[in-house]
Amino acid sequence: MTANVTEAQDGVRQELVGMLLEKVESDRFPSATMLDLIEQLVGPEEMAAYAEVLMRKVRDDTYPSMDLIRRIKSLC
Repeated sequence: MTANVTEAQDGVRQELVGMLLEKVESDRFPSATMLDLIEQLVGPEEMAAYAEVLMRKVRDDTYPSMDLIRRIKSLC
């Protein structure tokens, strides 16, 4: 693979992760499938943003999802 193809693929990956993070932020109950996909695609530079989105959802919910808590724990 050439450097240009790799850079283009990484740009698409970053854009997809960003779009999915926006969806997760706006969805009251984000789907496990979407979260799984983010976790497959997220790079080191997006990990903190992903963790923050999950922590905000847990923090803001009276009865937070144990799935979200487990996902945050797995990032530690």
